[in-house]
Amino acid sequence: MRSFLLLMLVAVAGAKVYQRCEWAKVLKDHGMDGYRGTRLADWVCLSEWESSYNTLATNSNRDGSKDYGIFQINSRYWCEDYNTPRGKNACGIRCSDLLSDNVDVAITCAKRVVRDPNGLGAWVAWTNTCQNRDLSSYLRGCAL
Repeated sequence: MRSFLLLMLVAVAGAKVYQRCEWAKVLKDHGMDGYRGTRLADWVCLSEWESSYNTLATNSNRDGSKDYGIFQINSRYWCEDYNTPRGKNACGIRCSDLLSDNVDVAITCAKRVVRDPNGLGAWVAWTNTCQNRDLSSYLRGCAL
């Protein structure tokens, strides 16, 4: 029981749920505004719908893969979780590295994903809720 409690404390200590404007500033500071032609508001919208800005978010998919972290990076293509059959690991990282309040790895991998021919289309949530929409509300009131 004691080791379970310690494990839970470690997991919670690594969790970060960003506020919208706080996340927008982090993204901007990491050069995401205009990266490969992608607007900052697209990144903020994508992150809201994928993870609610939660660095510990995970999701299991029907194909046996799993999505990890604030961007919900998929283990089939982008990271190694040692459970996904035929995973590609195009970002060259462990999926567990995406579950951290240090978002440097997640942002670097998201930049790799967007360089792929699908671009932001790799994220279903972006395609369904952000693409071709007015996203000005995602940056409204943010001191950037």
